[in-house]
Amino acid sequence: MLHEIECLQHVVIPIEDLDSNGTVPTRLVVTNLLKRLAMCKALEEVGYFLGVTKLKTIDNGRKHDSAKFIDFLVAFNCRTLLPMKGEVMIGIVHTISQFGVFLKSGPMKIVYLSNRKMSNYNYVDVDEGKPVFMSNDLSRIEKGVLIRFVVFATRWSPKTRDISVLASIEGDSLGPVATAGLDGFEL
Repeated sequence: MLHEIECLQHVVIPIEDLDSNGTVPTRLVVTNLLKRLAMCKALEEVGYFLGVTKLKTIDNGRKHDSAKFIDFLVAFNCRTLLPMKGEVMIGIVHTISQFGVFLKSGPMKIVYLSNRKMSNYNYVDVDEGKPVFMSNDLSRIEKGVLIRFVVFATRWSPKTRDISVLASIEGDSLGPVATAGLDGFEL
């Protein structure tokens, strides 16, 4: 689910990056804030950071204990994505095995759709190295196919700072999505 949240973040700037008149350019503080959010990637409580939508305040910098850095407290609004159980999402198949498929959906690189959660589909290895899941009505789930799925469960991984998602296509309007003419569609 997309959220708009307000955040406070400490941004540390080295003393040597000061202007000739002894001030820190706002551009430098914002750049370091964005780098820090990119490194952080996601938090368990709020999900993936998608982007900063509004910069609210940057307080006056305080010299760090070591006196080699200046610490700024930055208040900003940002948009986040936190997948929730029961939420319907769309992803693209990137890996297939006999046990299920892995999807990518936005910033989420680990969305697993188990063969147990796609009951009408059977694993078929048509060509050597080109496995697919095929249903009774001959619809196919193969690499590059767009899938509408429901979030069945999520798990936060503090080591990789990722949210793993277990998906299901059991239900109405779930499964492969026709993308008439959308070659190279990327999520």
